[in-house]
Parts: sequence; C-alpha cells; structure tokens
Amino acid sequence: MSWDLANPFVIDLSVSADDIDGLGHANNAVYVSWLERCAWRHSQYLGLDLAEYRRLDRAMAVLRHEIDYLASAYEDQELQMATWIVESDQRLKMDRRFQLVRPEDGMTLLRAKTTFVCIELSSGKPKRMPTEFIEGYGPALQPPFPMEL
Repeated sequence: MSWDLANPFVIDLSVSADDIDGLGHANNAVYVSWLERCAWRHSQYLGLDLAEYRRLDRAMAVLRHEIDYLASAYEDQELQMATWIVESDQRLKMDRRFQLVRPEDGMTLLRAKTTFVCIELSSGKPKRMPTEFIEGYGPALQPPFPMEL
C-alpha cells in the first residue's frame, strides 16, 4: 500500500448497504464516522481507552475536521483507513492526518486532518493534557506531511 507517511495505524472497513446514499455511493457523513472509528481504535491501541479517559477525567474532543473527498466508495468495497498523529502542543491540541485507500486499485479516496482539543469530561471545558496523554500519544507522533486543504 502506498501510504502518505511511514508507520500508519490502519483499520479495515467494509462499505455496507446502510452506508450508501441516494447518489449510490458512501455518504460523506459515513466517511466522518470512519475517521472517528480509526482515531478511536488508534487511541485504544495506545492504551488510552474510554475507561482511562474517565479515570483521568479527560478526553480528546474534535475541534475541527478538514476533509478532501477525492473519490467515491461503493457498496461491498473493502477499504483501509490509516491515521498518524502529526502534531501535538502537549498542552491542549493534537492533530491527526488520515488517508482512506481502496486496496483493490490503490486509489486514495480521502485525505483529512482533524484537530482535537483536550477537555475535562466533568465540565466539558478545555483542560491541559495529563501526563498519561503526553506519554501515550507521544510515541505515535509523526512529522507532518504536506496536504492541500
């Protein structure tokens, strides 16, 4: 697979009938749900699951999505979504990049960037990242790569 950066965290996706909209392809909102699924699975892989978020009273919440929809996905296609953590101020914000690829032809269907902000779960207000976030997400930090958005 031709990924934009080395060492991606990758999940497999299957396009189901429920993902298809009136235009006959995967709905744009479904792509957003795939971004969230990939980010969450990567977070869990790094040891930062929902139980740990609750214990720390912190979470990484989406502040902004930037998405380039490059090609359509269709029912029954198998896809792969990759993610990389490309920036973190180790205080409040963290950026992820994503790439969605159709392995059968190697086509990139989507590139995206999501900015997350650390919040206190009990109040919903922005709060500094705990040490566990810096240590958990830090080893996955990659250098940024160019992307036109």
